[in-house]
Amino acid sequence: MDVHIPYEQIKNRECDFIVTYRFFTPDEGGRKTGNPIQGYRSDFMYSEDEEAKKIWMIWPEFLDNDDNIILDKSLRVSTSGKAKMWIINEANQVFHKERIKIGLKGFFMEGPHKSAECEVIEVVNPN
Repeated sequence: MDVHIPYEQIKNRECDFIVTYRFFTPDEGGRKTGNPIQGYRSDFMYSEDEEAKKIWMIWPEFLDNDDNIILDKSLRVSTSGKAKMWIINEANQVFHKERIKIGLKGFFMEGPHKSAECEVIEVVNPN
């Protein structure tokens, strides 16, 4: 089994926020290759930035049905569920912390394409 190392261990801090997500079907313009595996490094776009197409390096880390980090990188993640979100460029953390609020909607992005929709359900690390 190829094992995912939790970002909390790598970054030595908590995640920034948690979302519920839903991957789009191919008919909705989503991934044609199926759901990704843990370690998927999509970008993030705020729903209000849709027209500007502004994307950010904020990566998901997927949780199982018991809210544990999925460690087996050979398994595809669920079509919908929860993910911890990580602001990768720490120089942008203050900017994002001012925007991230419970109820905020956004998208997982693969280049210019939306792969999933998401909504913030918890702000974990507000400082």
